[in-house]
Amino acid sequence: MTRVLLLGGTGDAMKIARQLRPRDIYSLAGLGRVPDDLPCDVRAGGFGGAQGLAGYIDAHGVDLLIDATHPYAARISANAALAAQLANVDVWALRRAPWQAQPGDDWRYVPDWLGMCEALAGFSRPLFTLGREPLAHLDEIPAHQIWVVRCLDDHPGNAQATVIGARGPFTHDSERALFAQHDIDVVVSKNSGGAATGAKLDVARALGLPVVMLTRPDAVDTGRVFDTVEALLAALDALRSEACVRTIHACSKGSEV
Repeated sequence: MTRVLLLGGTGDAMKIARQLRPRDIYSLAGLGRVPDDLPCDVRAGGFGGAQGLAGYIDAHGVDLLIDATHPYAARISANAALAAQLANVDVWALRRAPWQAQPGDDWRYVPDWLGMCEALAGFSRPLFTLGREPLAHLDEIPAHQIWVVRCLDDHPGNAQATVIGARGPFTHDSERALFAQHDIDVVVSKNSGGAATGAKLDVARALGLPVVMLTRPDAVDTGRVFDTVEALLAALDALRSEACVRTIHACSKGSEV
């Protein structure tokens, strides 16, 4: 029977995890809430690089590694690809398509944090939707700026920063209300893709606000790649059905001897 190790931490990964079996494993980095209502085992924390992940795969009899981490988690994806090679198991990856700029969008691409700060110099009330990264810079906020930082969990802010702990999906109405409440004049985002957090881009377009977009890293070369959760789950069902048929066939042949 195929045993799956799912590397997650995203909403898409949670959808996959809810379809796993008791002997499967859902692995999280441990930065957010660890779910306790899944049908599979759950572990939190790192593996110690590709070598450590390969050792875990061997030690726990994993047959299939699924990389459903965030599109910007390039290092983890690289470790997953190498670990699968070292452990001689198949690796599947969920590669969510990036958002595409629409007519009326004002997207300003930046390569890193420094470029982002330079792009924000002329604004006063940015909304950061980058996860936890801005939390390390709350003491560096320019005097003319008030930040709103949205990440998964609550965190203390300061006189110039409001930190909002919230998980998508977000609606157009809720995003528009957030923009109005904090008088947002620019949105800062990763090009994560997907529907859960895309409403902010629609609202920014409607309000004529620019979006400072962190450039998406190149996708890591890996094994089989899927662009939707549904396609991956269908392939997993097919794989398990095929494995079940092989097992029944092997048992039937054994009983005939």
